Amino acid sequence: MKILREVFLFGVSGVLGFLVDTAALYALQIYFGPFVARGFSFFLAVLTTWMFNREITFWNRRSGQKKQTEFFSYFVLMLGGGAVNYAVYVWLVLNYQVVAENLVIGVAVGSLAGMCINFATSRLMLFRHRA
Repeated sequence: MKILREVFLFGVSGVLGFLVDTAALYALQIYFGPFVARGFSFFLAVLTTWMFNREITFWNRRSGQKKQTEFFSYFVLMLGGGAVNYAVYVWLVLNYQVVAENLVIGVAVGSLAGMCINFATSRLMLFRHRA
């Protein structure tokens, strides 16, 4: 089924976003701390997943928007899942020493928490038109 393909590819996109998010977080947290750095790393992850989802996951669906507008719309939609993602991350970092020492755990759990929301908003609200 097409929906299963989209869910799988959205998961692949999420893994790529997770790798970008984690790499940027570790690079930036030295300068900005683990909370502010996560905002920057989240933005880079959203940019990565938008490019992948636009061209691969939802290749046969379109938003009907110009690329710049589409990215802005995608970013705004990802804030819903991102808010859940970040809340879980912060809660884990503040409450579990092992997570504070290994931020990747918080990123992973937060990413999984936000993924369902992000898939639904991407498919049902943004990439809703057949190409």
